[in-house]
Amino acid sequence: MPAPEPFGLTPAQVQQFTDDGFVRIDNAFSSSLARQCRDELWTEIGLSPHESETWMKPVIRVGSMSSPPFVLAANGPRLHRAYDQLVGDGRWFAPNALGTFPIRFPSRQAPGDDGWHVDVSFGTSNPDFMAWRANVKSSGRALLMLFLFSDIGPNDAPTRIRRGSHAAIARELLPYGEAGATLRQLSADGYASTQDCEVDLATGPAGTVYLCHPFLVHAAQPHRGTEPRFLAQPPLLPRGEFDPALPPSPVQRAIRQACGLTI
Repeated sequence: MPAPEPFGLTPAQVQQFTDDGFVRIDNAFSSSLARQCRDELWTEIGLSPHESETWMKPVIRVGSMSSPPFVLAANGPRLHRAYDQLVGDGRWFAPNALGTFPIRFPSRQAPGDDGWHVDVSFGTSNPDFMAWRANVKSSGRALLMLFLFSDIGPNDAPTRIRRGSHAAIARELLPYGEAGATLRQLSADGYASTQDCEVDLATGPAGTVYLCHPFLVHAAQPHRGTEPRFLAQPPLLPRGEFDPALPPSPVQRAIRQACGLTI
């Protein structure tokens, strides 16, 4: 019997991804690497971890970071193997940067960006972001990913995840075909089809990564802890559209299963 491949997701974890829409990977990168990245982000935003009196805003966004520590964090062997297992061998581009970074600070002020949503994936040249689109083939996005660069507990503004919501969104996207639906169309009813989903929190120590189905409904929340939260939420980009000549990946199987198609 061949030896198991290193760092691979177990069959149960792959099934969890298909059913729940996400899987948590512990120790995807080291705590020391996470610290290097946090140091660079502090420099980028012009603030200090030792001067809490200057943390005036509930959230500060950094668009993208492409220095070596961030590229290394996104491309460890554990993650590369998981990308292959969930998206298909070689069907994705290795990340050459990470972003965006919604850096959240302890605050009583409402962040103003904590609504439930799906990350749409194409049509992003339109200046009206509510016109950006997603389709049932998930054109332009292979995965939604959450990289934890600080320790994140229940009070540290962890991302909220509606477990299994990816299936409802797949069914909603199916009638729109390849053209897809706009964010305005998807959010018109407040994602009512997913409101009964159980909510999970993306918590964990620095170095944890959540790999999520592109259709997963998620939301931010206010920071009620004491230390700033550092997280990146990049896409994993696909090399092309779904290829019917290749075996369906878990991302595809989840969509087909949700839509009642042959798996």
